[in-house]
Amino acid sequence: MLERLTTEGFLPESANLDELSPLEIVDLMNREDAKVAVAVGLQREAIAKSITLVTQQLRSGGRLVYIGAGTSGRLGVLDASECPPTFSTPPELVRGIIAGGPSALTNAIEGAEDRTDEAESDLRKFGLTSRDVVMGIATSGRTPYVLAAVRFARELGCATIGFSCNQPSELSNFVDISIDVVVGPEVLAGSTRLKAGTATKMVLNMLTTGTMIQLGKTYGNLMVDLKATNSKLRARAVRLVTTVCKVNHEIAQETLQRANGETKTAIVMLARNVDAIHARQLIETAGGRLHPILKPGS
Repeated sequence: MLERLTTEGFLPESANLDELSPLEIVDLMNREDAKVAVAVGLQREAIAKSITLVTQQLRSGGRLVYIGAGTSGRLGVLDASECPPTFSTPPELVRGIIAGGPSALTNAIEGAEDRTDEAESDLRKFGLTSRDVVMGIATSGRTPYVLAAVRFARELGCATIGFSCNQPSELSNFVDISIDVVVGPEVLAGSTRLKAGTATKMVLNMLTTGTMIQLGKTYGNLMVDLKATNSKLRARAVRLVTTVCKVNHEIAQETLQRANGETKTAIVMLARNVDAIHARQLIETAGGRLHPILKPGS
């Protein structure tokens, strides 16, 4: 079975990999990595449909749940953990679940990807409901833990998405939308933390960023809903307010303090000359989007 998978194939260009110089290794890997973006682009429609689906479910009170094993699981947890500071989302809105539990993030848990019973158990512990979206991530397209997870999710009535780097994939039989990014054999045969891992990261970036844009978490290409939890982000928040509202650093900083550090609220306070409470009401009425509030005549 494994020999039929593209991700398990042998790349002719790297047949003499152990004889290459460091620079030759870098050049070879760089050439192969350049193919990843092209392969992702071939799945543009499936990715866009996934953004639409996730947006709809989140607007209806659902959550996005990534589930995977090994590198796939780690990348899901990584993408989920970056949403709260970037978009001021509650931690439970986008969650990553990895086979073997949190310890598998830093240590390989032998056999975790084969424990199908734990997939349902992990989703039940999370409190999965029919409003949620479950995205199974398995570059092979056949990981038992992931297959069991999406099957359980469908039985519960959840929307489901599958990501793999093989086509056709077994995973595609159990999901509403299948994203199959075929990046070809790896430079180091079977090491799917390489091109397959890069493809996974690119798609997850698109999915959550696209969804958050649809939910009004940005203004143009500005990260106006960030949560300023450290000095770098606080400085970025001040810069955003000064950029959008054309005010100086001191006014931006003072308004952010009155807005409890909420960048979007501070922008509306200055743009519409209102207090924080009124600004939040305007944002809620506009569905979280700034354009309807800031456009001339609004």
